[in-house]
Amino acid sequence: MNIKFNTIKEGQSFARVYLIFNRQSFEGLLLNELEEAYLKKQLADNDLVIINRYTELILVAFSDNSKVKGIFLEQCRKKGNEISAILSNEKIGTIDLIFTLDQPEGSIALAEGLALGSYQFRKYQSVETKIPWNLKEINFVGDLIPKITVDHLAVLVEAVFLARDLVNEPASHLNSVKMAESFKAMGEIAGFDTEIFNKDKIRDLKMGGLLAVNQGSIDPPTFSVLTWRPAEAKNKKPIILVGKGVVYDTGGLSLKPTKDSMDFMKCDMAGGATVAAVLYFAARCNLPLYLIALVPSTDNRPDGNAYAPGDVIVMHSGKTVEVLNTDAEGRLILADALSYAKGFDPELVIDVATLTGAAAMAIGQHGIVGMGNASEETLLALKIAGEKVCERVVEFPLWEQYGESIKSDIADIKNIGAREGGAITAGKFLEHFVDYPWIHLDIAGPAFLNASDHYRTKGGTGSGVRLLIDFLSQQLSN
Repeated sequence: MNIKFNTIKEGQSFARVYLIFNRQSFEGLLLNELEEAYLKKQLADNDLVIINRYTELILVAFSDNSKVKGIFLEQCRKKGNEISAILSNEKIGTIDLIFTLDQPEGSIALAEGLALGSYQFRKYQSVETKIPWNLKEINFVGDLIPKITVDHLAVLVEAVFLARDLVNEPASHLNSVKMAESFKAMGEIAGFDTEIFNKDKIRDLKMGGLLAVNQGSIDPPTFSVLTWRPAEAKNKKPIILVGKGVVYDTGGLSLKPTKDSMDFMKCDMAGGATVAAVLYFAARCNLPLYLIALVPSTDNRPDGNAYAPGDVIVMHSGKTVEVLNTDAEGRLILADALSYAKGFDPELVIDVATLTGAAAMAIGQHGIVGMGNASEETLLALKIAGEKVCERVVEFPLWEQYGESIKSDIADIKNIGAREGGAITAGKFLEHFVDYPWIHLDIAGPAFLNASDHYRTKGGTGSGVRLLIDFLSQQLSN
């Protein structure tokens, strides 16, 4: 799905949108007296009003710009999503956005919500069952929005769509090899480098966690290294993004139930999709940052040779892990990647994963669980980015007492702890494999939705893409 974003001087589409911040002032809307009276009456109870002139459709959206910035921007995105539904109903593919006041961030947010809310994954539907509507073009009318801002918005939306497409792709069509190939194709378009390690290379690197999880699969594992290193990079040491790439998770021998669990486990590679999409944005927009994304990938199945509860595995770092639950597999493959990241002497490492049901149970779909040893300043910057894009980060503690739960009698650590605080004990497990500034993001709650949440459409949401892009963009101004 491709949406064009344009900057034009005068409106040219059948549908026009005005974003206003005062329910009583309609200066610049070019309405007649009856239309103004109708609009004033409707705005008493509504934040979005439609005026149908038959020759053109006018939509007037109100947003309260006196609100806290993050709340205001989210209001604008939600208005954009409402407009997307109207356009779909009217089968309108092109729209002009006309802004009467100098509120560039609000207008960008409205367009963002409009575009993201129009996403569809119809790849496997026949022509007869496909919904025929597609949003094709969004025009910014006037000169309030710089062209580079519009261009970056277009790439941002494309990056989120790429992540959503990967998450929505069924495991029957996306094994670990095909996902790695998808990353390579993204790199060829955007301009970042991709290196894909095969099973022999992974074995040579002694990535015991990734190899163990892969034992029950008929498909080989992959380990993808995506690199964006522009000549003018601000940072000498890389910022590394690590994404969990379990393309399908049955739970292994610790088999998951089917309903509301295994039936959605094609989404267990959402972290890998997220970090690849961020690299795509960085390369397409030529961000002057040295970035690396690492994605260990496999499926987790209960074949005859599958790893089993009670096994002990030797990780890439040399640590030994007692496996007590094969459904706690994500932390095993992430641990190998986090250990491998040490070789780059990173400035910061952020891992992204649909890691624990405990995180989803704790805060639901409206936030991301975060924890780590990075500086308070870095964690605060990430939280600020989360508030701005409404992919909010809730920081959980990594108190040493939680580490007691994953001590093993026969190995260095075990792969699962107490049920209570399960999201944190997973983080404590990962902490054993880092010796650099690090943040862990558990996106289990918002990564995949069973029903649309405004512009976060049903299925894969691309959670974390916008958060990390905003966070990384902040680094350029520091």
